[in-house]
Amino acid sequence: MTAPPTAGQASRSDPHGTSATGSPPRRARSRADLAGPALALPFALLFAVFLLWPLGAGLWTSFTDRSLTGAAPSFVGLDNWAEMAADPMVWRSLWTTLLFTLMTTPPLVAVALLMAVLTQRAVRVGWFLRFSFFSPFLLPVAVVSLIWVWIYQPGFGMLNGVLTGAGLPEVNWLGDEGTVLLAIAGTTVWWTVGFNYLLYLAALQGIPGQVYEAASLDGAGAWQRFRRITLPLLNRTTAIVVLLQMVASLKLFDQAYLMTNGSGGPDYAARPIIGYIFDSGFTNLRIGYSSAISYLFFAVIIAVSVLQFWLFTRKENTA
Repeated sequence: MTAPPTAGQASRSDPHGTSATGSPPRRARSRADLAGPALALPFALLFAVFLLWPLGAGLWTSFTDRSLTGAAPSFVGLDNWAEMAADPMVWRSLWTTLLFTLMTTPPLVAVALLMAVLTQRAVRVGWFLRFSFFSPFLLPVAVVSLIWVWIYQPGFGMLNGVLTGAGLPEVNWLGDEGTVLLAIAGTTVWWTVGFNYLLYLAALQGIPGQVYEAASLDGAGAWQRFRRITLPLLNRTTAIVVLLQMVASLKLFDQAYLMTNGSGGPDYAARPIIGYIFDSGFTNLRIGYSSAISYLFFAVIIAVSVLQFWLFTRKENTA
């Protein structure tokens, strides 16, 4: 009479490769443990090559006098950072960027919400409103800038035509220091509001209709339903829209550069911080100095994003 096979013998003789207890063998478990890291490895390599390495290289460059003249760079320590702290054009262009963000973020949130509510209620022409509100966002920035440069033109521009038709004087929108940034902000709102509009429209379509029906039965009017139901249920969407819009507005460059022919407007009134980084690095050929300004701007974006996220998180926790 033969003895029953041991667990090790059973695992070797089992054609399915399982042990006597039904668990996979050690080799199969080790392969399963490596599956996750193996799948994440390509992304990790791309992340390191295209993000971490450029971040480190740019930070190192900010401590050198590297330029585009072809001269060998040398280490200068904190000289670029000290010069940046004393450079009034850095802080002026940074203030221009922050002012543009303050000018564009509220209307880009409020107008997008208004358009989404209008589309949600206008069922018959909803398809036309969706097309009309979102189509400007599909245009390239060069086309948008050209359209609005013609609209703002004194003498024959459409906007000045409306002003003169109403008996008001013409305004040199892009040639006056007090109006150039406002003109660029108006262009940006018209161009980019469609993205926020889609986010709000999707969130509105996710609100159950029974909620509004119950509120109507309780005697709530349209404004009460909007204030007590719609706005609270859109809090998360509003937080996302505000965060994305603030970061996008802080990165102002393309339309400001194109609409002012790269000059930043009269007396650099519309030159954002990225425009000054571009001028320092590619016009004045000072790559090391422009890198230092870039990391100052990077720190500002991180600080604004963290502050905004903290404010909305705190509001949700106290609600």
